[in-house]
Amino acid sequence: MKCLRAEHVLGFRDGGHAFLRDGQVVVDGTRIVSVGQRADGDFTEVIELGDVLLMPGLIDLDALTDIDHALIDSFQPASLGLGLQWSREYAESRRSAVFSADERAFIREFGFVQLLLHGVTTAMPIASEVHSDWAETYADAVAMAQAAQRLGLRVYLGPAYRAGVNVVDADGTRSIYWQPELGEAGLADATRFLDWADQQDSDLIHGVLLPCRIETLTEPLMRATAKLAAERNVVVRLHALQGLLERDFVLAEHGMPPLALLAETGLLGPNLLIPHGVYLDSNPLVDASTDDDLATIVDSGAAVIHCPLTSARYGSALDSFGRYQAAGVRLCLGTDSFPPDLIRGIDTGVNIAKVVGHRLDAATYADYLTAATIGGANALGRPDLGRIEPGATADLVAFRLNDPRTGVHDDPLRTLCMNASARETDFVMVAGRIVVRDSTIAGIDLPAMMTRAQSLFTRMREAYSGRDYQSRPTAELFPPSFPDL
Repeated sequence: MKCLRAEHVLGFRDGGHAFLRDGQVVVDGTRIVSVGQRADGDFTEVIELGDVLLMPGLIDLDALTDIDHALIDSFQPASLGLGLQWSREYAESRRSAVFSADERAFIREFGFVQLLLHGVTTAMPIASEVHSDWAETYADAVAMAQAAQRLGLRVYLGPAYRAGVNVVDADGTRSIYWQPELGEAGLADATRFLDWADQQDSDLIHGVLLPCRIETLTEPLMRATAKLAAERNVVVRLHALQGLLERDFVLAEHGMPPLALLAETGLLGPNLLIPHGVYLDSNPLVDASTDDDLATIVDSGAAVIHCPLTSARYGSALDSFGRYQAAGVRLCLGTDSFPPDLIRGIDTGVNIAKVVGHRLDAATYADYLTAATIGGANALGRPDLGRIEPGATADLVAFRLNDPRTGVHDDPLRTLCMNASARETDFVMVAGRIVVRDSTIAGIDLPAMMTRAQSLFTRMREAYSGRDYQSRPTAELFPPSFPDL
């Protein structure tokens, strides 16, 4: 048995988290067997973590496993932003994969390493299809799963699939280019992966269905996804209620808004996870005469994956976290951009909630941390995750609090979220296996990974010009913050 000791432990009591000062957590195999004050025992190893906050492993249900794109696509004016989409001509006649299968596998593994180094123990990956020749494949998903198992990260995954893609027409207008047969092939790959994942008999690998954005799916593909999810009792994650353009596309194509389409096709239910869930009919930017969406989501049992940092980067905000929470929406968290830092995301979310709600108590760090642990566990149907109590799976992460740059201490959670970030990850355990110790992953040459990742990022950046409907050079699409001397 391993005994972990820390100055601050975030234990679990009466259905919620509670602080334990100067405590210890005892792990036997994959499970936590006791939580309490320091005491002697027959331990195979005692790990003194020191001045840290030892908490349940973070659960990231929209975990970016792509080469970082927010660095280059989160600041353009609309005229340049159009150039980052596929042109219709490219989609129809020239589309190709920017990266090889081996390079895609490396990019996903690089993302998994980053997740672990930021204290994430359970992840539902997301990767951009912009750089593919359409979407993800069965082989891509298998490679991801194998990388996660090697590293010791628990993943819920499958190949992303779609029947259409957002494009820019020659006159600069936005539309959808449809290829329904590719959506059907993607669902077949997703079904095949569910079978493969079941055969692995590993708690680190779970098959789920990951159709892409709602506006890129045909109604038959959505119905088929809902049917398969019900038959296999698996989670579906579908990006929806994410933008006003999405809403316009769905209204034009289907004659109903996104949430109604989810209900009509059978997807809206307790196994549905919705990133980002921002543009409901009550949102002041949505042109709607109703205020029913929030109650509809609550009644369905669907969960909203809130990605506060990414939403802020792209100019949107949940309206509001406190309102969704009070209504009874099942809330969990995702990163959806680099870095996969849920601590930084929590701080961003709390501050945005204050601005939106015009109150200092509009949301608390406890609310957000609960969404990143218990909320994610509940969304996955995993009452053994997201908490530190006897019988729970031993997913544990320790964040340092002793860096002088963190400053003085008050409440350990507020100190971490306000004064530090997930880069203070010192120790990570997943199902009893130590995967990060002293902020490093054994066997991972991070400098070498960074060198390769940078070269792939450069190629990814250069590829945008060939997809731009105006074929503008990279220097024009991605202007620097300041001109060169």
